[in-house]
Amino acid sequence: MKVSGFTIARNVIKFNYPILESIQSILPICDEFIVNVGDSEDDTLNLIRSIDSDKIRIIQNIWDPSGGAEVLSAQTNLALEVCTGDWAFYLQSDEVIHEDDLAKLKSIMRECFQDKEVDALRFRWLHFYGSYFRYRIDRGWYQKQDRIIRNNGTVESFGDAFGFRRKNGEPLKRKNTDCFLYHYGWVHPKETMARRRLNAEEIGFTTLMDQERQEPYDYGNLNRFPVYFGTHPAVMREKIDQHSLSQSDLQGIDRKYWWQPLKWFKVRYKTGRRVKKRIE
Repeated sequence: MKVSGFTIARNVIKFNYPILESIQSILPICDEFIVNVGDSEDDTLNLIRSIDSDKIRIIQNIWDPSGGAEVLSAQTNLALEVCTGDWAFYLQSDEVIHEDDLAKLKSIMRECFQDKEVDALRFRWLHFYGSYFRYRIDRGWYQKQDRIIRNNGTVESFGDAFGFRRKNGEPLKRKNTDCFLYHYGWVHPKETMARRRLNAEEIGFTTLMDQERQEPYDYGNLNRFPVYFGTHPAVMREKIDQHSLSQSDLQGIDRKYWWQPLKWFKVRYKTGRRVKKRIE
């Protein structure tokens, strides 16, 4: 059984994507890792080249922004076409896997290798927001998605590359891994988040108000979001330690929840309670 990791990368330094941490988080269980590097305004290409591993294979492409958000799935599929593994493990550049889940994921891939009924393996999402110790589970933030697919030419990325589908339109047959995917796309300094939002609008992800285009992003009161008491992937430790808003938030969490067993034992857990009305 061979496993290919793959991702896309463009302007990752400019927009503070933790792509090195993302790639390194699953590199131990991959036999190769394909990185589709787009035309960037920063040193993204050399950043990827700095990874000291003979598993890394780089392809380069020019992104066509006229395709809107679908440019992401188009570039994702170009990377997928280069993958030679039996399984293809996709991570976007702000998604990271915990090292404690690697053995389990490799075992699940082995178990499902001969079961041709399984097209994809699904993860539970942790969307961190504002702080590395707060996450979103309200409506509008999807909580499950596929990231490992059988690489047999029948599955493709679609839309803004948030998920996968069968090319013939039939539903994917998937298996839940019960492992977390750590999504860090909304944990940045307010100025960086504002730039990322402008970039998202240019691609076609969202439409901003005039005021949103001119001011730093406002996370609002973080206390309205659930607390994450568990550990993070080890590759993220330095970034978390250096994130001032998270460290300030953690101090308050430690004072308020000193009695919480989830905190004592650093349990990797998220609540199953969904919020019906979107939190603003």
